[in-house]
Amino acid sequence: MNLSNTNIRQQKMAVTDPDAVEALLLTARTGFLGLADGDHPYVVPLNFVWIRSTVYFHGAADGRKARLLASPRKATFTVCEDYGTIADPVPAKTDTAYLSAMIFGACHPVSDLNETVSVLQAILDKYVPGYYDAPLPKGHAESYRSSLGSHAQVYKLVAERITAKQSPADPDRMFFPGRTRVGDLKRNSNPTS
Repeated sequence: MNLSNTNIRQQKMAVTDPDAVEALLLTARTGFLGLADGDHPYVVPLNFVWIRSTVYFHGAADGRKARLLASPRKATFTVCEDYGTIADPVPAKTDTAYLSAMIFGACHPVSDLNETVSVLQAILDKYVPGYYDAPLPKGHAESYRSSLGSHAQVYKLVAERITAKQSPADPDRMFFPGRTRVGDLKRNSNPTS
């Protein structure tokens, strides 16, 4: 894993543990693909799998995303887990506890049928584990058409560089319904109560 946090402004938030980043990428359920469409940004939320330093996702073979990814191009894929809100009597110190990673690399369609079937199976295993009693048939990946007539296309983004950062959850400061500033100020002025 090419974990590089040199461009993170607040270095104290940089994640340097590749295992923590790997765990995030293996378990997060939604990622955001960022592309440029001319002068305009284009970001789309996606289900995905992380396999051997590569983000795989699928979508229709027609449409805006497919047009933008018809040939290899640079892309960014962002994943974030939100662990809750950190409460603080000072409004500017109210924050979010999270772990995030950004993957930078070239993104392009997968053309190999065996790789496509393997990735689609990995996606099924991640999102509906144990639901299907048999592996995905190769013929299904070849012949499937959506209600709009498009076949499914698998794409891959091979990680060239990954950055990650976090704001850890502090159990004593996490917001919960009913928690108030007044209550926190009372607790802070009398720490033994």
